[in-house]
Amino acid sequence: MITKDIVYVGADDKDLDLFEGQYPVPNGVSYNSYVILDEKIAVMDTVDKRKTEEFLANLDKVLAGRQPDYLVVNHVEPDHAANIQCLQEKYPDMQLVGNAKTFQMLLLYFPNLDLSRSVTVKEGDTLSLGRHTLHFVMAPMVHWPEVMMTYDDCDKVLFSADGFGKFGALDADEDWDCEARRYYFNIVGKYGPQVQAVLKKAAGLDIQIICPLHGPVLKENLGHYLEKYDIWSSYAVESEGVFIAFASIHGHTAQAAEKLAALLKSKGCPKVVVADLTRGDMAEALEDAFRYGKMVLAAVSYNAGVMPAMEDFLHHLKGKNFQKRTVALMENGSWAPSAARTMKEILSQMKEITVVEPTVTLRGAFKESDMPAMEALADAILHD
Repeated sequence: MITKDIVYVGADDKDLDLFEGQYPVPNGVSYNSYVILDEKIAVMDTVDKRKTEEFLANLDKVLAGRQPDYLVVNHVEPDHAANIQCLQEKYPDMQLVGNAKTFQMLLLYFPNLDLSRSVTVKEGDTLSLGRHTLHFVMAPMVHWPEVMMTYDDCDKVLFSADGFGKFGALDADEDWDCEARRYYFNIVGKYGPQVQAVLKKAAGLDIQIICPLHGPVLKENLGHYLEKYDIWSSYAVESEGVFIAFASIHGHTAQAAEKLAALLKSKGCPKVVVADLTRGDMAEALEDAFRYGKMVLAAVSYNAGVMPAMEDFLHHLKGKNFQKRTVALMENGSWAPSAARTMKEILSQMKEITVVEPTVTLRGAFKESDMPAMEALADAILHD
């Protein structure tokens, strides 16, 4: 039970290895759906096809023989909308509620869907269920163009679509901030301005509970979650520290990255995080790049460019609208160093990126003669 009238009918998926085919979810993920029980009944989204049977069983139990009057579609993505046609066939009198783009996109997935009993809403429209009145808040590009959120003015609940979601099943014992951050920047990160626009709308609502489509229902300390979303969506620095991402072939660049990390710590850097781009979770590396204000990229030269793992990472950052950060570079090239040039060229395509000097250029193994350049780089990073 979320409230006296709002009940959870979603499901955990603990067998999923990759979310959206690319993000590791070692603790699974939840597909959240809710039912509002009133004079009229509204189902708030459905779940992924992987959990259809469990979802239908949960829904039958909560309905206890009643029929839903509405299915509100806040987001058309298949992990939330996969069971729309199934519900429509089971409850033929149920009306679908969505915006104009909702119904355009639904037909891409369900070309035979019956839209004759649909209710099209727009910004500011309301729908009365009895004691509960639903208010519709358009949230385009958070993170698809049809997304909307729904606010229940009776229980002060915001059904926030993918907003305020996180990876992990509901019973996962893990820090909300960490997995919500990794989720946010990889799923929604590109659309900071759109998230900011929705936060401004949310500021005008009396929100006591947030019900996202992934992750736990948020009932306490809502200011914390709203503050995190404001920081993340404005691309502000969340934590003081330096993130070092390296791509090494024979281990020498990795060794140099670790030496730089130790040097920064010895000089009083509050936090240094090191990631191996060739072996680690790319999604987690991207999360740390956005979390900290300063980043060091250390990579081997490769085919007159840069090692593919580093190039891939940089293109991920560009695709997620990476900006407002200080970046230092370290390259390694036995005969023709080219990594720094390539990294600078990709970074130049991003907004408000400051590249500090000097660039450290290694030739093969790290040597004591490289220490002065390393010291200069560490000082430049800390005092920029």
